Amino acid sequence: MTTRRQLAGLIAAAAIPLARPALAQSARIPDGPIRLVVPFPPGGPNDLVARVLGQKLGAILERNVVVENRSGAGGVIGTDNVVKSAPDGRSLCLTSAGAIAISPVLGAPMPFDVAKDVAPITLVALMPELLAVPPSLPVNSVAELVDYAKKNPGKVNYGSSGIGSMPHLAGEAFRAAAGIDITHVPYRGAAPAVTDLIAGQVQMMFADMPAMMSQVQGNALRPIALASGERSPLLPQTPTMAEAGVPVVADNWYGLVTSSKVPAPIQALLQEAAARALRDPDLVKAYAEQGARPVGGTQAEFRDFIVAESARWGEVGRRANIRMD
Repeated sequence: MTTRRQLAGLIAAAAIPLARPALAQSARIPDGPIRLVVPFPPGGPNDLVARVLGQKLGAILERNVVVENRSGAGGVIGTDNVVKSAPDGRSLCLTSAGAIAISPVLGAPMPFDVAKDVAPITLVALMPELLAVPPSLPVNSVAELVDYAKKNPGKVNYGSSGIGSMPHLAGEAFRAAAGIDITHVPYRGAAPAVTDLIAGQVQMMFADMPAMMSQVQGNALRPIALASGERSPLLPQTPTMAEAGVPVVADNWYGLVTSSKVPAPIQALLQEAAARALRDPDLVKAYAEQGARPVGGTQAEFRDFIVAESARWGEVGRRANIRMD
């Protein structure tokens, strides 16, 4: 099983440029453009990561890679579209934790079986969850936030992009680890939640870094901590949750998948191409500007990672009695 320590090694390896011999010729993807489905609306973190990856994959595979947005059900609809497409290697999905590791274990209606129908290609990137508060809240650190919540039980609301989303589970993990009484307020996406956070309608929120960075830079929100294993160069003075005394790790992540019916040699070809793309210096730089870290790795490592994440977030969901059915 791929541990977080092994994952750190994969991230470090992804930053090392390697020589690029020709791709293996034991498999061939049929002629025509390759679809890279993003199961979320345009403009979000997942979409930005996919478009950079698509450009690099197209150059490596010598194909036109077309990014296609098919949003709905927390990423499940777009992922399902690819899983049920023609198994020729020309349909890929940049899915997320919610669609293949969280929704299935929280009882959401699933049109596919992750273990049987989804072929993991590679883990593409980790996206840290940033904990922020509005300037109107009189706290400047995790310790002060915990103290405030304990003095005001049940009066601190935290927003999220929806029930069962990574921001929701990060909030529940924080609640349990800190021993505080806070109330979840789900929204239909990150944007309206951030708007209410700025206005003080909710008092705290975890979100993918790009969803709040412009507001943080404009001093409309105060960054408190990163629910990640390390600090971000974009916010070097912001500690991790562990450094702040509440060890919550809740990186969101994006992974490349296709239908399990795609022949194994073609899956291997796609994995090799994606691994090369994720070592490209321009891609590494573009991801860093969004706060993301490229990963890469083998199909087996990604499969083990999905299993581990499913178990971890399933436990958080069970303890918090979160159901998506």
